[in-house]
Amino acid sequence: MTGVPASAAGGTGRRPAPGAKLGAAAVNQASLWNIANILTMIRLVLVPGFVLLLLADGGYDPVWRAWAWAAFAVAMITDIFDGHLARTYNLVTDFGKIADPIADKAIMGSALICLSWLGDLPWWVTGVILGRELGITLMRFWVIRYGVIPASRGGKLKTLVQGTAVGMYVLALTGPLATLRFWVMAAAVVLTVVTGLDYIRQAVVLRRQGLEAEQAAR
Repeated sequence: MTGVPASAAGGTGRRPAPGAKLGAAAVNQASLWNIANILTMIRLVLVPGFVLLLLADGGYDPVWRAWAWAAFAVAMITDIFDGHLARTYNLVTDFGKIADPIADKAIMGSALICLSWLGDLPWWVTGVILGRELGITLMRFWVIRYGVIPASRGGKLKTLVQGTAVGMYVLALTGPLATLRFWVMAAAVVLTVVTGLDYIRQAVVLRRQGLEAEQAAR
């Protein structure tokens, strides 16, 4: 006898049933299929459909462009809701952490590249926006050992204005609306550059503080 009651040793004292671990794994796997991840998957699936709609019939048919805009709008809406649902209802998963930014960049990148390829948007605009997004992503990995750079209000505003501008370019607009979309895209480019520089500043400060803390701990 060990002198330890069965309840203190872990309940009944019986060994787990052979299928217990398998059952737990199944529960963990099922948790991936939450509403936040499903919305992210929908956004990923929408990317090739959006491209096909945008480029259909040479890429200049107003009807096909309207359908492409609808697909783009759905993708942007799911982007707003999936992150909010994941944080609010504790649905954050490793899959979501990886797939969500991939889906965001895939839909925005495909839209920008297609619009430039069609001649609707200068390639330098696409280069500035995509270069900023790639650079900031790599920079986050560069300083991740020292901490995480949170999304700022400016970054969120940038995303909103970018989505609005790209959506307006996807539609076959003419007249005053076509002029308006030019200025909305100009604002998006300015926000892209300004917020990018701010993230770089935060990364430099975070890395310097991290290095100082490491040196102080020695």
